[in-house]
Amino acid sequence: MVRRDRLRRMREWWVQVGLLAVPLLAAYLHIPPPQLSPALHSWKSSDSVGVVGSPEIVVLLHGFPTSSYDWYKIWEGLTLRFHRVIALDFLGFGFSDKPRPHHYSIFEQASIVEALLRHLGLQNRRINLLSHDYGDIVAQELLYRFKQNRSGRLTIKSLCLSNGGIFPETHRPLLLQKLLKDGGVLSPILTRLMNFFVFSRGLTPVFGPYTRPSESELWDMWAGIRNNDGNLVIDSLLQYINQRKKFRRRWVGALASVTIPIHFIYGPLDPVNPYPEFLELYRKTLPRSTVSILDDHISHYPQLEDPMGFLNAYMGFINSF
Repeated sequence: MVRRDRLRRMREWWVQVGLLAVPLLAAYLHIPPPQLSPALHSWKSSDSVGVVGSPEIVVLLHGFPTSSYDWYKIWEGLTLRFHRVIALDFLGFGFSDKPRPHHYSIFEQASIVEALLRHLGLQNRRINLLSHDYGDIVAQELLYRFKQNRSGRLTIKSLCLSNGGIFPETHRPLLLQKLLKDGGVLSPILTRLMNFFVFSRGLTPVFGPYTRPSESELWDMWAGIRNNDGNLVIDSLLQYINQRKKFRRRWVGALASVTIPIHFIYGPLDPVNPYPEFLELYRKTLPRSTVSILDDHISHYPQLEDPMGFLNAYMGFINSF
């Protein structure tokens, strides 16, 4: 009898906990995105203004899971060298639309870059590409089309890559990326439960120990992700990892046979593209490419962790041809 009463009380307790948890969970899932900081709001409304008299154009291709705001620390330096500095948020990122359900692909992102340049009337101009992480893969597809004279016929003058997983065999995705990419029915649940704490704890380790972003910088990154409910499409965006494996021959082959000037800026402490395995394979595959290795403590986001070192490396490359 006593045991039966105890079981009944336990059931009643769990029912009360459930009744309390449901509205709390519902409220949590409808938390509005954070307000944009003045710096992020200014970035959203800014336009490229470059040096007068220079014919040079550079297009910046950002990484996952952030946005074109990744380039803000080197933006002014680039505008002192180039006539036009163009940065976009890929579909599903930052301030761009984030449709769902949607089949996000590297091919679509490359087509968006081509369409943007046609819209700006730059389809017949020679373009310098500067890319990072996810943007490196988009650059590889643009390079493949350039070599095949396909699609929008983007004419690439030079290509500079940085800390991107261009080789599937040396890429080490984070645990959260693996869970979201292969989570199946769990992925939509995980993306809805993602919050600033989970995001910041997951992203911070890919920065060096002395160059980690401040809390305000992390909030800016998170605000870009939460804009237009972007956290709900992260699992779909992560399918680029599978696409990279499937189309390795196409994309690595485009790099291996490149004839334009190509450079790689590398933060060697990167846990996603680890040293020395990544660098050894890169140099073996692209012997014609030049490489800039930044300080030992610089990791996966070199343009944010060492903006001056990154900018100097890029300018040294651009001024070499």
